[in-house]
Amino acid sequence: MCIFVSLNIICKMKKKTVNRLNGIVAAAVFAVSACVYLLTIEPTASFWDCGEFIASSYKLEVGHPPGNPVFQLFARFFSMFTGPEKAAVAVNAMNAILSALTIMFLYLTIVFFAKRLLKPKDADGYSPGKVVAMLGSGVVGALAYAFTDTFWFSAVEGEVYAMSSLFTALVFWAMTRWYETANRPYANRWIVLISFLMGLSIGVHLLNLLAIPALVFMFYYRRPESRNYTFKQYLLVFLLSVAILAVILFGIIPYLPKFAAYFDLFFVNVLGLPFNSGAVFFMVALLGLCFWGLFRTLKQGKVLLNTALLCFTMIVVGFSLFSIVVIRSSAKTPTNEYQPDNPFTLVRYLGREQYGSNPLIYGHYFDADYDIEATKYWAPMGDRYISADGPGDVVYDAKDKMLFPRMWSSDDKHIKFYRSYMDPTHKKPTFGENLSYFFDYQMNWMYWRYFMWNFAGRQNDIHAPSPGELFAGNWESGIKPLDEFRLGDQSDAPDYLKNNKGKNHYYMLPLLLGLIGIFFQFARDKRGNWLTFLMFFMTGIAIVVYLNQPPYQVRERDYAYAGSFYFFSVWIGLAVAAVYSWISERISSSVISSACASATSSIASEAKGRVEKSAIDITIASAVTLLLLGVPALMASENWDDHDRSNRYTAVEMAKNYLNSVGPNGILVTHGDNDTFPLWYAQEVENVRPDVRIANTSLLGTDWHIDQMKWAVNESAPLDLSVGPEQYLYGTNEYIYIYDEREQALLLSDVMRVFRHPKVKISLSSGRKVDYIMSRQLILPVNKENVIKYGILDKKYEDMIPDQIVLTIPKGKDYLTKPELFMLDLLSNYQWDRPINLLSMGGDINIGIKDYLMYEGFSYKFVPIKNKTKSTDIGFADPEDLYHKMKNVFSWDALKRTDYYVDYQNFYTFCGVLSQRNVFVNAAKEMLKIGDKERAIELLDMCQECVPETNFPLDVTYMGFSNEYMVIDMIETYYQAGASEKALALAQRFMDQIFASSEFFLGYYDVAKREFEACYNCISYIADLTDHYGDDAYADEIRGRFNSMLDIEEE
Repeated sequence: MCIFVSLNIICKMKKKTVNRLNGIVAAAVFAVSACVYLLTIEPTASFWDCGEFIASSYKLEVGHPPGNPVFQLFARFFSMFTGPEKAAVAVNAMNAILSALTIMFLYLTIVFFAKRLLKPKDADGYSPGKVVAMLGSGVVGALAYAFTDTFWFSAVEGEVYAMSSLFTALVFWAMTRWYETANRPYANRWIVLISFLMGLSIGVHLLNLLAIPALVFMFYYRRPESRNYTFKQYLLVFLLSVAILAVILFGIIPYLPKFAAYFDLFFVNVLGLPFNSGAVFFMVALLGLCFWGLFRTLKQGKVLLNTALLCFTMIVVGFSLFSIVVIRSSAKTPTNEYQPDNPFTLVRYLGREQYGSNPLIYGHYFDADYDIEATKYWAPMGDRYISADGPGDVVYDAKDKMLFPRMWSSDDKHIKFYRSYMDPTHKKPTFGENLSYFFDYQMNWMYWRYFMWNFAGRQNDIHAPSPGELFAGNWESGIKPLDEFRLGDQSDAPDYLKNNKGKNHYYMLPLLLGLIGIFFQFARDKRGNWLTFLMFFMTGIAIVVYLNQPPYQVRERDYAYAGSFYFFSVWIGLAVAAVYSWISERISSSVISSACASATSSIASEAKGRVEKSAIDITIASAVTLLLLGVPALMASENWDDHDRSNRYTAVEMAKNYLNSVGPNGILVTHGDNDTFPLWYAQEVENVRPDVRIANTSLLGTDWHIDQMKWAVNESAPLDLSVGPEQYLYGTNEYIYIYDEREQALLLSDVMRVFRHPKVKISLSSGRKVDYIMSRQLILPVNKENVIKYGILDKKYEDMIPDQIVLTIPKGKDYLTKPELFMLDLLSNYQWDRPINLLSMGGDINIGIKDYLMYEGFSYKFVPIKNKTKSTDIGFADPEDLYHKMKNVFSWDALKRTDYYVDYQNFYTFCGVLSQRNVFVNAAKEMLKIGDKERAIELLDMCQECVPETNFPLDVTYMGFSNEYMVIDMIETYYQAGASEKALALAQRFMDQIFASSEFFLGYYDVAKREFEACYNCISYIADLTDHYGDDAYADEIRGRFNSMLDIEEE
């Protein structure tokens, strides 16, 4: 008897012991992931939306639609215990912790599925070997996902995707807990919790709702395991799950605010109460009805109805956190996107109205005929709502609609790309051509490519906007024959391609493990396999179908499919259970047989056999786990160097330089995300230059952004604007016609006075009357005293200041955009009492302002001196002021560090969008204009220090930037300043890199013609340049080297 008791202790593990071990290993997985992420977080705000998210969270402001109040509350909590300079790292650390929690819940989920695959033969408990295999499955799968390219990227920055992933992981794990405890009392509390989490997750990202179909199937599967299901039953369950998803996505989210809005309309316009009073009444009444219904159903013993109503209530309670958005917007916070301070605007905010929508199942193609159908909407004006004209709904001709429309965008660049999939004789894409585009671009390039990045390997981190690129953005396994078959031999590629830190090779091992896991789970647990596949599909391929993305995305979109990669990692983990089972089943019978043969009694033989089998099982499970742990270890080692963002401060340093290029109380006109969001962060969090007003032209097409220009914000005074909101409301004056009959210059203030007059309009052919601009030549008086007093120009330029300037709108321009209207309104009231700076020479403000811009290093200042600029010249600048800023105002500390990874976004920003070499060269040229060669050389030397070649190679031809021409300009400026030795040394280093590139691209001339010709142009320029400045020997060397490369005999 004692033998069997000991045997059970040795060979079986009770559930309580297994659960305790499971908890310990889960904590260890969390600790490992957290340490990795915390060691590699970015110490400040990153590019793209991170600056906006951190800024809006730090002061609980309003970010871009559809909002993320739950993320903001968490981020605010984490950052409130730090100083402003540490707020960003606090939010990034929060995301690191949340991501580690996601990995922990993934581990627990994998163990749940592994238990179903390695069920014990009796109720006494699991064998130790199976326990090790189950826990090992969880560890391998969870750590593999932890070190994937996509998830690691989002784990170390201040975006919402880390928290969104946590909600998806938490909800699915909670459902597994319900599944395991469904027969116990109060088990449905897990379903109530899931409902609350679903409601909260809406305030982070809508991706979490895609878990609903799998949750419904899991609920259905809790019926007897032995029961078989028909296809009809599966279909009905799936339709039910889709219906629940639709109720939340297309019912609760849009219609609860709509009901609140119409209650508010009645309370405000009829009862004369303040804005939002009706919305508050509606929410109180709704929650009151919910609680009354809960009380009644509980009293009447209607369990199912009570549970359903409780779930609905919890979703509403979670969703109600969007009231924070309305409250904070009403407080007129500095960042207040879409200004959703009332329920009607909140409805449009949640609907992402400003981004438009894409056709999904049935809709138009790119060249479809359409009409604009008039629309109305309710807008707050004064103390009531008014019915305003909307922008109109686009109604497409029925003959131009089709099933599954993938080629829908009317952008000329997109149409050209679409036509590459079409027969040249077709004006309208066929269904087959739509499918061709769908499978090749949307599925293969925009999903499977990202999938392979994470589980096979990645070529580099260079953004590739379209298929067909050989040298950038592809997946690359590290298996040489396979990679060369697909991409050719790239062993001689330029260093920035060949040794790009984003080149990560996993040799397809994670993919192989995932496939093993899929087939093993399918063979042993078809229900679990279906649940995993459904989540994999809904968070991956279903999103591809829903997004219906046009070509040429501005950035890689792999983050949208992180959930799909999460559930593929479940299968990676289950590969441990598969390999263990395969080996164990083949060894166990031989072990027991040999043990029985050598034993002297039946009891002893059975005991010996079971003990030996248990020991061998543990050994097998441990060996398999340790062996397969090599896969996540490989992924970690490959990915560390390009996911380690520590010591990277470049985005915020750039933002500070932008702000510091502007004078006191100035206005800075920006254009896109990356030249705006980091600036918001610098102002709102670190309190850098709060006196500067940022006006973003991408947002100036909206009424709310123009409204906010009239507010005092931080230390920035309001802008003096005269056009009333009725003329720039959403849907009003989106385009303003130019009707210039006189062809004479008029005072801008008079032109705008006529524009504002309610009775002065022109009639269109449709009979509609619209506002217009009555002249192309606009006179702007100059207050000379203010120009000097407020530092717009130095006193030394006093004699050059005219009494007035004339802005000339180009002849071919027939209308103005709303941002251009804003700028004319601003200038019509301008007293030259605060600087106006633009980040580029006019950008998307094409009203003749380019002729009056002065170069300030990181921006251009509007000045009353005509700029005699050429297309390649910066035009007018103040050399002394520019030198002072370069040496004493602008910061270069982050840029010149060599202990951080310069990823593609930094390359693109500092070598392309705003070439830092160009900034230095321009300043050096200004020194040459005043005859100061010494300071010109000083600035060029400073450029080489602050823009080091180790971070920013002299040649990045493939990326298509203007970087190489900036280097050539720098070499020539060295020559002009008399520093011939430095010029020659730089030219030699440059040519070494260029020749390496040209030799490589020559071998791929058919697909790299542009790159080779760009290299040739650089070689030709440097040869002529060195020849011109007396280094003819090196010029001859260059020409000889080029001829040798082409096997051309010199005459």
